[in-house]
Amino acid sequence: MSIDPQRLLRELFAAAIDAAHPRQVLADHLPADRSGRVIVIGAGKAAAAMAEVIEHEWQGEVSGLVVTRYEHGAACRKIEVVEAAHPVPDDAGERVARRVLELVSGLSEEDRVIFLLSGGGSSLLALPAEGITLKDKQAINKALLKSGATIGEMNCVRKHLSAIKGGRLAKACWPASVYTYAISDVPGDEATVIASGPTVADPTTSAEALAILARYQIEVPAHVRAWLQDPRSETVKPGDPVLSRSHFQLIATPQQSLEAAAEKARAAGFTPLILGDLEGESREVAKVHAGIARQVRLHGQPLKAPCVILSGGETTVTVRGNGRGGRNAEFLLSLTESLQGLPGVYALAGDTDGIDGSEDNAGALMSPDSYARAARLGLNARDALDNNDGYGYFAALDALIVSGPTRTNVNDFRAILILEDPAP
Repeated sequence: MSIDPQRLLRELFAAAIDAAHPRQVLADHLPADRSGRVIVIGAGKAAAAMAEVIEHEWQGEVSGLVVTRYEHGAACRKIEVVEAAHPVPDDAGERVARRVLELVSGLSEEDRVIFLLSGGGSSLLALPAEGITLKDKQAINKALLKSGATIGEMNCVRKHLSAIKGGRLAKACWPASVYTYAISDVPGDEATVIASGPTVADPTTSAEALAILARYQIEVPAHVRAWLQDPRSETVKPGDPVLSRSHFQLIATPQQSLEAAAEKARAAGFTPLILGDLEGESREVAKVHAGIARQVRLHGQPLKAPCVILSGGETTVTVRGNGRGGRNAEFLLSLTESLQGLPGVYALAGDTDGIDGSEDNAGALMSPDSYARAARLGLNARDALDNNDGYGYFAALDALIVSGPTRTNVNDFRAILILEDPAP
C-alpha cells in the first residue's frame, strides 16, 4: 500500500472538523418557519460561525449578540460578535454576559430566542453570582484546570458560582420561547455539561460543588464558601416551570466526527476501530492506546493492520511541571514514550477547535522515528512528560499542527495509524 501516513492523519483530522462545522450541521435543524423576529444570543468557540449561518438562513428580522474566543470571530452584519478569553475568563466575558442578560430581559410569550451554544461557553459567558468577583472565578478556574478535575466536575463548580449558567439564562428569557442549538464538546453529550448548561435544568447541587473543591484540595475565600452554602446558589432544577418553553437540540457530536474520520479511513483502505469518547489523565489514556497499538502490530488483535484507532472526548492533565502544552500534546508525548519507535505506527492528537489548551497549536504528529530523532536532539520523552512539556518536545521535531481557529469544537481527536508489515 503506497500512502503518506502523516498526510492521511491530517486528512482524518480535517474530516472530523468538517463534520462538526456549523456550515455543515446547523441549517437542517432550524425551524421550518424562519419568518418573523428572532433574538440570537450565543457563547462558545463556534458561536460566531453559527451566527453566520443564522444570518444566511433566517428570512425574518434578526438581531442579537454572541461571544466567542479571541480570534474565533466572524464578519456578521446583523448579529454582534464579541471576543473574550478562554479558558480563564476575563472582563470582556463578564461584560458581554451582562449584556446578554439585559438583551433577553422583559421578553413576552410572542418572542423567540435562538441560543447558539458550543464548547468554551463556560469561560466566555462569565457572570459571577452575587457577592462573587471575576477575580474569584479566575483563581478557582485556574486551580481547577491544573487539578485534573473532569469537565463535568469543573462545570458543576462553575454553575454554582454563576448568575447565568445552570439554567439561569433560560429563566431570564422566560416566558419567551428559547431554542438552543448545541455543538457538544463533552463525553456523553450531556446538555447540562456543555458550556455549563445555561438553558437546561441542572441536577447537580452546591454541596457537590463544595465536595469537588475539597476533593482537589482547592482553597476558596470564605465568602465563596459562604455563597455555596447559601440556598440561593442552587441552580434551576428539573421540572421548574421556567424551563417549559426552553428547547434543546444537539446538532453535532464527537461521535459524528469520529464516524466521518472512520469513513475517510475506509476509503483509504484502513479498517477503523472507534474507541469513542474518553476521559482520564492524558498520559494514562495514551498508555491504553499504546497497548492496543502494540497488540495490533505484533499479534493482529483486536484487528489486523492496516487499520486506524480513533478516539475523542476530553482528557485531563494534572500539571506538575513548568513546560508548555495542552492535553493533546501530553497524550502524544506519553504515547511516544510508551511505544519508543514501534515500527509502522503513526499518530495524531489534536483539539478540533484548533487550540490545544492555551497554546497556538491544535496538536501534534508522531511517527516511528520521533523517539529516536528527539533523543539525537538531547530530548528525553520521560523528562519532557515529567515537565508537562509536550509542546517543546514536538516543536523541536517540527511536528506541531498549527491550523489556527477552526470555529467549531467537538473536543479532542486522536488517530493512531498502524501499517502492514513491509514486504520482505
